[in-house]
Amino acid sequence: MTRVQQSLFKQRSFAALWWGQIFSMTGDRFTYLALAGLFFEHARHDSSMSYAALLAVFANVVVAPVLLFAPFTGAWVDRLNLKRVLIVCDVLRALLVLGIPLLYHLSRSTDLVFVLVFLLFTVNVIFLPAKSAMLPEIVAPEQLLAANSLLAGAGIVATGIGALAGGYLIDHLGWAFALRMDAASYLISVMALALIAYSAGEHHAALPAVSVRGYTHEVASGWKLMRHSRAVGVGLVSLAAVWFAGGMLHVAGNEHIQTAASIPGMQRLGVLLFAIGVGSGIGAWWINSKGKRLPRAPVLGMGLILAGCSLTLFALTSLFAVFVVAALLLGLFAAPALVLTETVLQEGTLLEHRARIFSARDFLMRLTLLASVTATAWLVGITDTRTALLAGALVLLLIGAGVIAFDRRGAARAVLNSA
Repeated sequence: MTRVQQSLFKQRSFAALWWGQIFSMTGDRFTYLALAGLFFEHARHDSSMSYAALLAVFANVVVAPVLLFAPFTGAWVDRLNLKRVLIVCDVLRALLVLGIPLLYHLSRSTDLVFVLVFLLFTVNVIFLPAKSAMLPEIVAPEQLLAANSLLAGAGIVATGIGALAGGYLIDHLGWAFALRMDAASYLISVMALALIAYSAGEHHAALPAVSVRGYTHEVASGWKLMRHSRAVGVGLVSLAAVWFAGGMLHVAGNEHIQTAASIPGMQRLGVLLFAIGVGSGIGAWWINSKGKRLPRAPVLGMGLILAGCSLTLFALTSLFAVFVVAALLLGLFAAPALVLTETVLQEGTLLEHRARIFSARDFLMRLTLLASVTATAWLVGITDTRTALLAGALVLLLIGAGVIAFDRRGAARAVLNSA
């Protein structure tokens, strides 16, 4: 750990945010595995929908709130006290997660589960841009990359704990127990967030009164800012490629693992999520140390190319040990897109624009995920999981090569313009 990272943990506000995220993101991993377990159990007792089809519907329900609301919520969040937004959101998420097992046991229908999942991710549409927008207000500008790396590390630790413990708990104590654990994690996060020293920025006082025309202008200004930055564009394209691969793994990868397993269950999936977390941790550490001085576009492009090779390995094997190695490599090579894009967006925007920028990012990423899971479900239906995963690997390879080529053309153009 670097001196900058050590100094961040001595700051009460950042330490509170980090520990709160450790607990809530661990609970998130429990919820993902718990819902996968619920759908797997439901598909075994109800042949009307396959497991892959339920996972595809799940992914569509997850992205729907972002597509519907994210383009408009960011400008609204920019007007609010961000700390208060985060606390209210975590309380609501705890209540919604508690409701999932209750409604399913009463109805034995996944329809009501999907309604609650929709509401849960509607709250996420507000929570995520608020968290990203608040970070530059509680750490110094020169600490941003280190802070984002540590928060990425929190996600990695959460993935490790949540994946291993969640898979075991679900297979032995049931998916409903895991959801109750997630609700508890949100309430712990609320207590941690309450310790953050934060006050709304002075720009709030200068904001004009809300009107339809003015609000539309504020929303449009966020999208305009994203289009005018070359670095942001490269980062977003790279991040979209990672989200696309994630959608492929969610639908085809899940079924591929269960088909290859001698005893289907969530524990194997948990181990693979843990391996992805370990790989991401190594990648985030490298970006924050040896890789932070390297040109960002080539690092992003090469990471995507290597991630495509890793996904190819994942698709071509049926051995669990090779699955674990491929998952670790996927996490390692996807890490640059996850860490660098967050930092680029925070560095390149003012406080009064940040939430709408991150809402726009979330919209684009979930739109990519929707396209990915829809295409994957269709492809699995007409071919098999291996073919779908290989198609995802090809997408990563092509986008990685495109990012590198785009950066070289931009550098050559800059040289010509300066001549």
